[in-house]
Amino acid sequence: MAEKKSDKAAKIVDTEPSAAAPKLLSGGNPQIAKGYGDAPVQAYIAAMPGWKSPVGARIDTLVESLVPGVRKAVKWNSPLYGMEDDIWFLSLHCFTRYIKVTFLNGASLLPLPPGTSKHPKVRYLDIHEGIFDEAQFADWVKQASRLPGEKL
Repeated sequence: MAEKKSDKAAKIVDTEPSAAAPKLLSGGNPQIAKGYGDAPVQAYIAAMPGWKSPVGARIDTLVESLVPGVRKAVKWNSPLYGMEDDIWFLSLHCFTRYIKVTFLNGASLLPLPPGTSKHPKVRYLDIHEGIFDEAQFADWVKQASRLPGEKL
């Protein structure tokens, strides 16, 4: 009988999801532990569902190439990009049908990103599947990285 119990236990362990696999929260946003540096951001990007993961990777690559020395972190289950630790100019968040890019001082960007916020300085860009204007995004990232960031 001891063998049967251990066989059952082995089957249960084999069928459970990996503890390392991030949970997707309501709306499809990956739940990633708070952390500083590239590793938690890459974990977030890898956990982004479907088409969002390659777009997230492209966003990350663009920001890195346009902003030498960019700092990265994941807080509140969202990647953040900044010029100093805890001073951020950009963040990402997954929703069911789009990726929301937050420009924390976006009201100073020209042209203005299309999404408005209750906070007067913040502007949003919602990226839907198959619709990503990289040239405009790159221009906003360059502008945003030169503005004062927000302490979060």
